[in-house]
Amino acid sequence: MERTLEQYDAVIAECMALFSKKAHDYGTAWRILRVPSLTDQILIKAQRIRTLQTVGVSKVGEGVRPELIGIINYAAMALVQLELGVVDAPDLDATAASEKVQAAMQQARDLMQRKNHDYGEAWRSMRVSSLVDLILMKLLRIKQIEDNAGATLVSEGIDANFLDIVNYGVFAMIRLEEGA
Repeated sequence: MERTLEQYDAVIAECMALFSKKAHDYGTAWRILRVPSLTDQILIKAQRIRTLQTVGVSKVGEGVRPELIGIINYAAMALVQLELGVVDAPDLDATAASEKVQAAMQQARDLMQRKNHDYGEAWRSMRVSSLVDLILMKLLRIKQIEDNAGATLVSEGIDANFLDIVNYGVFAMIRLEEGA
């Protein structure tokens, strides 16, 4: 598990570094996005990864890895939006936004540790393509919950699905680094 935590933390550090740079460049304009807009943004990235995995060629020049970083960051941003609510104008500076996103990443990490205990790191035997499919499935679940105005009868809420997306994205990046 110690190796997993080191790998996990390295991926999150890479994601946070990019988030911080973009927050510097763009500010926190993303704070105006409604959660369904973030869901759709993540969906676009996950579908692009699936297309790249299927056709094997990128005409844009960016591969799977940058898209996974985007998925992880957008899922963390969605968790912040769920916590703080949507605003009409950016209300956080780059530092405060980074702290909020980092806290969402920590929440996902804590969940990962609990699930890894129960599942015995089963994700290590999974293919990157399967992890991407799980992200897509979680997104479809989120979209259904959003269409139901957040109401569920027996299922986890939107936040739990975004936490899983962060973790599946991190796992996919680790598996990519390992040459899976």
